[in-house]
Amino acid sequence: MSAIAFGYLRAFTWRQVIRWLRRKHPGITWKELRRRFCGDRWWPADGEVILFNPGAVQTTRYRYRGTKIPSPWPSTG
Repeated sequence: MSAIAFGYLRAFTWRQVIRWLRRKHPGITWKELRRRFCGDRWWPADGEVILFNPGAVQTTRYRYRGTKIPSPWPSTG
């Protein structure tokens, strides 16, 4: 479930940044914007600074721990 949320955040962030760039540079074509601000990748970058990609966050599921989790209640014998 969290991987889906991070993927949504990635798409939302990309759309917002690209929309902002298109508003900021109205006379430049999409191809020129992509060449200037995305380089050989499709993810926005400026030189060495790359926009954080939330879709690249690794998610892991909780592993089963069973009885290793301490119980706050006293055991009934």
